[in-house]
Amino acid sequence: MNEMDVAAARTAAVAATVERIRAIEAKQGVTRAALDAIMAELQALAAREQLFPSAEFPPPPAGEKGARRYLLQEDPGGRFALYLNALNPGNETKPHDHTTWAVVVAVEGEELNKVYAKREGGLDLVREVVVKPGTGIALMPEDIHSIHTLGDRPTRHLHMYGLALEKLDNRMAYDPATGAAVPYNRNFMAPTANR
Repeated sequence: MNEMDVAAARTAAVAATVERIRAIEAKQGVTRAALDAIMAELQALAAREQLFPSAEFPPPPAGEKGARRYLLQEDPGGRFALYLNALNPGNETKPHDHTTWAVVVAVEGEELNKVYAKREGGLDLVREVVVKPGTGIALMPEDIHSIHTLGDRPTRHLHMYGLALEKLDNRMAYDPATGAAVPYNRNFMAPTANR
């Protein structure tokens, strides 16, 4: 497939996947079961790795921290936003919430997600999930997690949100030892590239 064919196939596959995801949310609401169904749809899309070539979705230059985030799809008003995030190994975030549902699946590479529960005076680690091809994570709006990119090669992961990251102004980051919360919003993120 040439580059134009790949782009057209990707656009069609993303549109069809997001249409099914809209239907899941419309029928089931925002529940863990609905997010599991959404994750299955995204895993099928991510398995079509040829639609997301690393040449078109590169991470930051080798050795550089941070991520490159590519917007693949967003409905009017910011609903049903799908991004491809490309990161180098060695990145991590503070524990944070999203204030919207989120599902993350892997095209390539591994990312450790630590999921926390709030308690008086801090956070408790409740589980760890390594997001890699075939394994994803689904998060409710109130869930708190941190990410840690693993391995020795970049990651390319699909991130689907009920509302676009650029619209989320009330997100919080948490100190795991004290539970202290600070704003964690779009001002701390690199700009999104449209694809």
